[in-house]
Amino acid sequence: MAKVVAINISEAKGVPKKTIETGELVVEHGLKGDAHAGSWHRQVSFLGIESIEKMQVLGIKGLCTGKFAENITTEGIELYSLPIGTRLAIGDSLLEVTQIGKECHKKCAVYHQVGDCIMPKEGIFARVLKGGTIKAGDSIQIM
Repeated sequence: MAKVVAINISEAKGVPKKTIETGELVVEHGLKGDAHAGSWHRQVSFLGIESIEKMQVLGIKGLCTGKFAENITTEGIELYSLPIGTRLAIGDSLLEVTQIGKECHKKCAVYHQVGDCIMPKEGIFARVLKGGTIKAGDSIQIM
């Protein structure tokens, strides 16, 4: 079963996100209180805990949820294999996948530490179609 491991936000772009207990997804905006939210196609970012574990194997210490600036850390779903347009239900909310991976113009601290970063390859982005409150442990359903 696919589920939410953590909800993460930051007040500024380009920094690791802090984990919060619950998050509010706002229609056509993103995660309330997050610097990346707004009227665009990358309102919410996702990264699997399995992807974070791949980076831990490379010997990076201190990696945890939010360190790759993902809003929603997941478990049990291969995010990067989902086609664009896939809809994901989390609690009462509904999101639509808009982008797989991203170009990393400025290499992050993780990249400089080990010469690689997983978010540009395995992270995904979505827009919020239906808002709602989400929390760790919520199931994720592919619609």
